[in-house]
Amino acid sequence: MLERTHGVLEWISRRAVWIGGAALLVAAILVTLDVVSRKVFNVTMSGADEISGYVFAAGTTWAYSYCLLHRANIRIDALYNFLPRWVCAVLDTVAVALLLIYNGVLAYRAWGAFEVSWDRDSVSITTLATPLWIPQLFWASGLVFFEFVLLFVFLYTMVGLLRSDLDLVKRIAGVPSVAEEIEAETHGMNLQTGVRED
Repeated sequence: MLERTHGVLEWISRRAVWIGGAALLVAAILVTLDVVSRKVFNVTMSGADEISGYVFAAGTTWAYSYCLLHRANIRIDALYNFLPRWVCAVLDTVAVALLLIYNGVLAYRAWGAFEVSWDRDSVSITTLATPLWIPQLFWASGLVFFEFVLLFVFLYTMVGLLRSDLDLVKRIAGVPSVAEEIEAETHGMNLQTGVRED
């Protein structure tokens, strides 16, 4: 069941990343058109920079889950690779727990900001006068979804620890090895890496 839930969350996060990436591409095109029209025709497309800021904020929060599930989040691992496997497993679980707590506070505050904007019908102080609850809804919901994914990953790693399944903990929350990173980068190229994982 945990493996199936992991797959479902990965499927959702992958779709969210694709949608966020497409939205960022559209925002980049809008900004480019704005810059060109200002330079060539001396006409500005009002709001392109504002829209791109909203898209970036929302797209980023929805990408967090994908990064976590693919272990692409940045970790400082200078000493990590020299530690015993069980210590690494405990540190991986603690890292997820700390991120869970931090993002919980962030998601709570973000949702509070959304609710205030909704209740007060707040708008941006720009020519677009965007109702702020709209971009804040996408931004805050990305953080809430990330919190749900973090909770799942934490519980999954705890199951691995309780079963003494260190391979499971590493696969779910561990720092990818050099061999795994090379495999991810060269996937489908059928290259010989020459890197051996101990």
